[in-house]
Amino acid sequence: MSHTILVALQTDPDPFQFINNFLSSPVLRITGQVLVLLAVVFWLALVYWTYSDAARRETVPFVWGIVAVVLPFFGTLIYLIVRPPEYALDSRERELELAVLERELRSRVLLCPNCRSLVERDYLLCPQCGWDLKKSCVHCERALDLNWDLCPYCETDQRTGKRAR
Repeated sequence: MSHTILVALQTDPDPFQFINNFLSSPVLRITGQVLVLLAVVFWLALVYWTYSDAARRETVPFVWGIVAVVLPFFGTLIYLIVRPPEYALDSRERELELAVLERELRSRVLLCPNCRSLVERDYLLCPQCGWDLKKSCVHCERALDLNWDLCPYCETDQRTGKRAR
């Protein structure tokens, strides 16, 4: 057996010829080029995504695009760490919803001028502090502003109790 190993070593002058042949094969070279091409395509896709996402979040898209080009893969990672948490459109939509809800709340409730607690529009007095908010009509008993002398609902004069017409 030792004789066959010696013969094999004497017939093959370079024991690493197989590794050398594999490394210089066209299959390995083409595979490497395809992998490099895929990495470049992935990098360019990340640059595009970074630019478009920065534009939707209203950060400076041009600057983030340059960062993604100059720092391949890491530029996008940095952007992911420091980007705003929501899109600008979502932020505007949330602000509009809040404005609509606030307007709706203001139309339903008032604040007591004395204690600043929330009271309904038709309350005659504040349930917290007892402050007079409105007065009731002497005829139809609907809630009236404290300054009104005539009831707009039944046309009654609040001083005399008689109908104005």
